[in-house]
Amino acid sequence: MYKLFPQDDSINVDPATAIANEKRPPRANRPWVYTNMIASVDGGTAVDGLSGGLGGPADKSMFAALRSVADIILAGSTTVRDEEYKSPQGTEDIRSARVARGQAARPRLAIVTSSLHLDRDLPLFNDPDNRPIILTSKSAPPDRRRELAAVSDVIEAGDEQVDLPLALRSLGATGARRVLSEGGPSLNGQLIADDLVDEWNLSISPHLLGANSRRAAVGPVPSGPPHGMHLARVWSDDNFLFCRWVRS
Repeated sequence: MYKLFPQDDSINVDPATAIANEKRPPRANRPWVYTNMIASVDGGTAVDGLSGGLGGPADKSMFAALRSVADIILAGSTTVRDEEYKSPQGTEDIRSARVARGQAARPRLAIVTSSLHLDRDLPLFNDPDNRPIILTSKSAPPDRRRELAAVSDVIEAGDEQVDLPLALRSLGATGARRVLSEGGPSLNGQLIADDLVDEWNLSISPHLLGANSRRAAVGPVPSGPPHGMHLARVWSDDNFLFCRWVRS
């Protein structure tokens, strides 16, 4: 992988090492929130409903590197179901590096869902050593809550819908300092509307999708003006671009 920006004497870059050295300090009342999304050159995020058709080996390296520093991986229930999420693992080297930094050996998965429309037989619930977190609301069906509480840690945040600022404060109370959002677009859109995104990572895939593929964030219009971001780095590999923007 090659570094395009900022320029210095080093050309080759190891994503895992470089990302581990980037600063992501927690906020005063919540963890640092950063994203990882992939999009085509024309902004589409899915092929036949899934993101995998846009990726490649370089994108997989970025995916693993960004996960390697997260305490929590945040995802919406639709993304979890469609992408067939499993309990985060990581390589032995990544787990050792996390422990050396004072983190748990593996990040935890936190799923945002008001409906609790999740099958408890999904693979992500089959790892008793790394129980997922369910972020839900008071209006969630009680029977579904009881069923999922047997295989996950359920956190209530909000009345009718999940209150993301409250949910993030609750995750911070568990000791989480960095939360990685992997979407989908609706979750990212709500994070933006609530002004909760500190860092935006976007892998630009060398494809044109056209049609009506969703963009990386959709949802309510933010109440305030667009929040400024500054470009912190751009890497390139196999015609992909890997960009990081940080809150100004």
